[in-house]
Order: sequence, then C-alpha cells, then structure tokens
Amino acid sequence: MLRDIVRKETQIIAARDVIADVNPDILVLSDFDYDADGRALTAFAATLAKAGADYPHQFARRPNTGWATGLDMDGDGRLGTPRDAQGFGYFAGQGGLAVLSRFPFENKGLQDFSAMLWRDFPAAQLPEHPNGTPFPSSVAQAAQRLSSTAHWSLPVKIDTRKLTLLISQATPPVFDGPEDRNGKRNHDENALWLTHINGHLGTPPAAPFLLAIGSNLDPADGDGQRQIMQALLNHPKLQDPRPTSQGGVAAANPAHQGDPALDTADWREPAPGNMRVDFLLPSSDITVTDAGVFWPAPGQPGHALALAASRHRLVWLDLRLP
Repeated sequence: MLRDIVRKETQIIAARDVIADVNPDILVLSDFDYDADGRALTAFAATLAKAGADYPHQFARRPNTGWATGLDMDGDGRLGTPRDAQGFGYFAGQGGLAVLSRFPFENKGLQDFSAMLWRDFPAAQLPEHPNGTPFPSSVAQAAQRLSSTAHWSLPVKIDTRKLTLLISQATPPVFDGPEDRNGKRNHDENALWLTHINGHLGTPPAAPFLLAIGSNLDPADGDGQRQIMQALLNHPKLQDPRPTSQGGVAAANPAHQGDPALDTADWREPAPGNMRVDFLLPSSDITVTDAGVFWPAPGQPGHALALAASRHRLVWLDLRLP
C-alpha cells in the first residue's frame, strides 16, 4: 500500500480525488493495508491534504486479516494458505480498516471486539461436518476469531459532543463448501452489532452513534443470511437514510429484487453484479440532512473516477447531532 501511495498509482489518485470531491469530516477506509508504524495511512493522509482534504487524526489497529494461525482453518488439508489466517490475507494486515477524521478520537472509550473467539459469540452459528463434528476441527474452532477484519466501537469528540462509530468489515458469505463456513461467519459478524446495540455484548453505545460497516450482505439479493441485515435496517434504535446514486440505477441487474439506486458496489456480470453491501446507519436521534453514494451515471462528471477508485462506492451522509 505504501509503495502504491508513493508511486501515485492510478487507483490511489482516483480514490484521493473521490474523497476530496465528497470531502467528509470523518472517513472510514476499508481494504486498507495495515503496517505497525502507520506509514501507509500517514502517507495517504498527506496525499489527501495536498488535494484539500486535511485529516489530522488517524486511527488503525492490527486487523485479523492475514494473521497466521499455524492451523488448517478451512479444512483443505493444507497449512499456511491465505484462508488459514484469522481473516483471509496473503500477508499480515492486508485489507484492514482505518479511520481519518477532522475531530479527535476518544481512545479511552474504545471497545475492540476483534479478538473475541467465534465460539464465544452468543448464539454462534459454528460450521459443522455432516456428522455434526466441528468444522474443520475442534482445535481450529478453539483458535478462530469471529472478526475476519475488525470490530471497533470508536468514540469521536465533536466539539462538546461525542459520536460513537461502530465499524466492521465482514467476510463475503461465499467461497466455501456445504458447511457454509463463510456464510455463517458473515451472519455472526453482522449480528455482533445487533447483539451489542441490544446490550448483550460489551457496553452498548450511548446515543448518538453511527453504524459504519461493510457487511458484504445485500438485504434483498445475493448469497448470505439476509435477515440479519434486514434486522439492522429495521432496528428501532437505528435509521436507514437510503443513500442513492444514478450510477447504481444505470448498472441495474434486471433479476435483482433490491432498488439499484441504493447499491454501493459493482461486481461485473455474470454475477453478482451491483449490490448494496456498504452501510451508514445513524442512531434514530440523529437528523440526516442529506445522503448519497458517489456513483455518477455514465456520461456524468466523476463516473470514470468512481469506477477507477474501487468496485465499492463512497457512501456519505450529512448529519446534525442532537
């Protein structure tokens, strides 16, 4: 990542320009490689500052991606593959999470659930072999963390007020076998926030708070246990601002059930196409004054830029705190 930033690779410049165009006060970055000294994040923040988007406050912790276990975690009989890490990764820290902000973080209020074992999660959907034994093994399940990347409850100080960010990136509910290991893990990673908000895990967030997650789970289409995403969208303590774009409409999948204007990512046909898998869900006491997805329609300014930056689009909200 640092190499690409220093070299000003095409995708880095495109991401910079998208961020500078939207110019959010708080920015959650997914699929951002972690290094212990934070050099890549510092370099990217400097790149953004030169483009007019200055972020003096940075937050990142070592993610579970690429964290070696020394065990066969996917049941293929091999050791040391990317799927044998705590979260998929070819190297430690690949594709982590990071936060840039114009407001300071309240680190003493941080709750980090990333080290929690999957089997310790309430009502965990642990995968099994057809004979009912733990998949891939009881030894693997004794080491397997729930978070494929991270789960952070991170307070941000905004003047005299505090906004708590609930941040995570879940594994895709595909790329597995009949044991549905990834599908069950995706469900539980997203269900963690439901459990937390309901007061059954950690200290529940005091309002106002904001769920900022890459769920890898569309509430209407694709693979996965969609009911958990629907439960979050309909939770009485949360609201769905339903940010939209014209680009999503232009890329609509005729067979999909969901509203393509709400989609936030595009995996080209034949499958799965564009889907809504990235969410900003504020607590119900926050007033949302505007919302959108940076995905201009073909022919509009910024369309090519959005596609060059990532297959995921930048989702944004304008908020007024209570």
